[in-house]
Amino acid sequence: MTLLIISPDYASHLYPLAALGSRWRDRDERVVVATGSVTQAIVESFGFEHVGLQLSQGSNPGVIRAEEQPRGEDEALRGFFAATREGMIETLTFQAKARMNDLMWEPLATARKVLAIVEALQPDTIIVDHLAFSARLALVAADIRHVDVVLGHPTALPLPATGEVYGLPPAWPNAFSPTPAELEGLRKLTEATSQTFTAEWNRVLEELAPGKPLSNDAFAEHGDFLVFNYPKELVSRDRLALLPPHTFIGSSVRADRKDSRVTQWLSASDEPFVYVSFGSFLSVRADVLAKVVTALKEANVRAAIAYGSADLAMLGELPSHWLIEEFLPQVTLLESAALAVTHGGNNSVTEALHFGVPLIVLPFSTDQFAGLKLLNDSDLVWLLPQ
Repeated sequence: MTLLIISPDYASHLYPLAALGSRWRDRDERVVVATGSVTQAIVESFGFEHVGLQLSQGSNPGVIRAEEQPRGEDEALRGFFAATREGMIETLTFQAKARMNDLMWEPLATARKVLAIVEALQPDTIIVDHLAFSARLALVAADIRHVDVVLGHPTALPLPATGEVYGLPPAWPNAFSPTPAELEGLRKLTEATSQTFTAEWNRVLEELAPGKPLSNDAFAEHGDFLVFNYPKELVSRDRLALLPPHTFIGSSVRADRKDSRVTQWLSASDEPFVYVSFGSFLSVRADVLAKVVTALKEANVRAAIAYGSADLAMLGELPSHWLIEEFLPQVTLLESAALAVTHGGNNSVTEALHFGVPLIVLPFSTDQFAGLKLLNDSDLVWLLPQ
């Protein structure tokens, strides 16, 4: 039996998909991951085979830096980082304008590459990241059954019947209050983006499979079976009733590789500690991370800080008994943490909930606002504005 996993070249997407693939690997079945070269080492660390497939211009091995990206993508990243300093509406506006490059890069060539990989491997099961639109487009065009994994907030698959538009949060956490004019402007932009995105989906679909029914909303397209990497308990019954065949798995928690320094640090003290990470992208916001560090020092608590691409010098003098690394094994630390401070990324939130770790969340972008609204309403999180 052969399982094919299709993932963008981003560690944050690959990790939960790889955790799913581990179930096949543990049954001595063949697991092949089609993704870019940057995350090949992660693929092979799970004991999987790697086949090259670039789904976007950018990539992320776990910590992303603009200067390490291809020309053009570096400027896009800097623009995104700058937008996060302006505010939530500005950030979501920037992301809406970048959808074509982010989510459907060179779709026709990519789709044909996907079909060639499927033809060569003849997999028994295919698992695809929901945001790998060009890959899913290829499978839809060729009527190839596949499992569609939604890694973000469930509205990453919008339900048009409810008025949802991709990129427009359906609700906001209590700490955030955009004006009606701001919301109307963002809605108009996301609707226009959806129309443009759908037109491109249909253009490629007609090229690959002439005569096949066209899409009314490409963002609402989905695979034959949906897997939501999200707790079902946080989703309303009304929304659940509208979904196509699906399952909610809570969190696809991977097994971290052993890290002797982390093991030693954890065993050195029984004192409770706070785990801090802004993920692979938003760790660049060293100004925000510095405020968290200052608060933790004033509280005189033990901490494990994954500083990512932040300028370490901006964080000031750090206590010698803290664990400070560019990248830390998140699952390992969340198993023992007393509290987590995060940007509200899907992996951070769902993995913290898996281990029952309270959260302080400082959301910046994408679906973080919508996800944290559900958590806020459930009294599972503290939310702070940027």
